[in-house]
Amino acid sequence: MSIDRNARQAALWGLLIPAAAIMMLTMGTRQVSGLFVSPINTATGLGIVSVSFALAIGQFVWGVSQPLFGAAADRFGPVPVIVMGGVLLAVGTAATPYMSTDLGLIFSLGILVAAGAGAGSFSILIGATAKRLPAEQRSFAAGFVNAGGSFGQFVFAPITERLIALAGWVNAMFVLAALSLLTLPLALKLRNRKTDADNPAAPAAPAAAAGLATGAPAMTLRRQVGIAMKDRSYLLLNAGFFTCGFHIAFLVTHLPGEIALCGLPSSVSGISIALIGLANIAGSLGAGALGSRYRMKYLLFWMYLSRAVMIVLYLLAPKDAITFYIFAIGLGVTWLATVPPTAGIVGKLFGVRYMGTLFGLTLLSHQVGGFLGAWLGGVAFANTGNFHWMWVADALLAVTAAVVNLPIREERLGAAAAGAANPA
Repeated sequence: MSIDRNARQAALWGLLIPAAAIMMLTMGTRQVSGLFVSPINTATGLGIVSVSFALAIGQFVWGVSQPLFGAAADRFGPVPVIVMGGVLLAVGTAATPYMSTDLGLIFSLGILVAAGAGAGSFSILIGATAKRLPAEQRSFAAGFVNAGGSFGQFVFAPITERLIALAGWVNAMFVLAALSLLTLPLALKLRNRKTDADNPAAPAAPAAAAGLATGAPAMTLRRQVGIAMKDRSYLLLNAGFFTCGFHIAFLVTHLPGEIALCGLPSSVSGISIALIGLANIAGSLGAGALGSRYRMKYLLFWMYLSRAVMIVLYLLAPKDAITFYIFAIGLGVTWLATVPPTAGIVGKLFGVRYMGTLFGLTLLSHQVGGFLGAWLGGVAFANTGNFHWMWVADALLAVTAAVVNLPIREERLGAAAAGAANPA
């Protein structure tokens, strides 16, 4: 019995550690994009709106790629998808210094980098792990993989800031491109695994959630997506996640600009972004653990509401380095900690058979918000010279996101595992 338990634990960590490491590399590369806005603007003279728009396109493409790559991973497995993504991410990052036009930046940062990062991100990695784990471990697994992305932000932000300061932004891009290729050998660690169809610990969606009677034909991807898009709880979950995307993209793109407006050095930007990532390691792991004990929609309610409170406190506080560090830690606790409970609710509603696709569609709504957060931040700065109204909009959206999560139908974990309906 002890040997079987040790074998199961070894298999668990053999799956989670490579997945978290891939997440560290792809998210670490994406989440430092704001550090390049000013250097690229200075080098190309395109203007902050153009650079912001290229990054906003990247936010959208990253979102669009999630359900597409998620569907490919559901059908062919995660390895070929992640390998292709690693190559795209490296090529796009390395090509960016050679782009001097709006279309060039959109192609490299907005398409290649974003699609490459999307192929090794949440929907693929969380979907791959969820299919191979029992229901009671999925929330923790999602939190652990998500924490890998936060750790990447913590590591990459100060290193990238120093590389830009000491070696120039072009060389910093080349270093990030080289590091992106490390996803290729890590992807091989996820091969030759059982699918959920082979794994009795990963039950199919309950008949009620899947919309099928006992003995009905197997659910197809198209039918499952159609059912999901008519499900009120799924649509409310997507609406809340839209706000999360707006919030994160605005900050990751324009927080360095906000700090510069306050007359503070660029090192404050690097440290602040790193602190967000560090705090979110604890937040992601905590959200994953709490999701195994409490209703995930309530976790989302409190996380979104806390963001509104933090933004209001920031607007009232003096704008010095300490304020930004405290603000970064406070926001970092919930930064991407919304991902484990969001993915967990998707799994509760529909099971894990098409988890990559369905959670990918949820991430698409996240990135529609991300597009608006990144782009409108640049527009606001170009027209007003500051980001004040973006902060106000961000706080109002956070309150809205908190409220829309409350009516979501969410089964208790025990009932979901048994396939029994238990609407909230």
